[in-house]
Amino acid sequence: MSGELVIRCFEILCALSILLQTIENWRIVDSTDPTGVWSWPVQRADIPVSPAWVLQMLDWLYQPLLYRALLWLRGLSACVLAVAGAQIGSAVVLFVLQLLILVRWRGAFNGGSDFMTLISLTGILIAQALMWFTEPGLAWAAGLGYVAIHTLSSYFISGWVKLKRREWRSGEALTVFLNSGLYGPLRPDSVFRRPAVALVCSWAFILWEGVFPLVLLLPDLVWLYGGVALFFHFLVFWFFGLNRFFWAWAANLSSVFFLADWLGASQLYLYN
Repeated sequence: MSGELVIRCFEILCALSILLQTIENWRIVDSTDPTGVWSWPVQRADIPVSPAWVLQMLDWLYQPLLYRALLWLRGLSACVLAVAGAQIGSAVVLFVLQLLILVRWRGAFNGGSDFMTLISLTGILIAQALMWFTEPGLAWAAGLGYVAIHTLSSYFISGWVKLKRREWRSGEALTVFLNSGLYGPLRPDSVFRRPAVALVCSWAFILWEGVFPLVLLLPDLVWLYGGVALFFHFLVFWFFGLNRFFWAWAANLSSVFFLADWLGASQLYLYN
């Protein structure tokens, strides 16, 4: 797959992820009004103490009408990213809006997927900024390299944390997690209640996540690892309803494809 096609896939998947998040935010927008359960005056109390002018600015931005305008602007900017590709203007707008949404929800609305989206937008911003100083290919290599490193490290750290926990090494944690899923608890005769199956599945996750960064050294395996990753995140969506995670990681996996291909091409250039 060519670098240009991977970049385009990254842009489209990132835009779809942002658009999905924006639609979810819009569906509960009434609950963010002053009389709602997620009103800004209530959530504002959890924001760390800042200069008075910063809090005054946030109070102004998170008024019901302006907050709705921010969501509309975010959705439109995501559509522009999907249709026209990344531009410095839309990159700045989406990055700033992502930060404002994070602050509005006291740091995150949906945890890891929100921060992975911020990483995606940071990578786009890096690429667009560097295009003022270097050629587009190198600029995108820097931007998507930033995204890929964060993506690979998220898997590596997740695998390492599981390796350190006895309950994951024994397989007990897998059953506990599946019991808390959308369709949990597991049936008494579920195959995942069998200790041997839970143990094998747990170690499969540990090893797969732990060695994920090796795709940069073995770029021919990137399709295998990428496919397994998408299947894994689809299962997470299916069992736990975390649809945001699927699209956020699908977008960022594109950066891994790009970096693996870019490093592979660089190695061929050096050897020849």
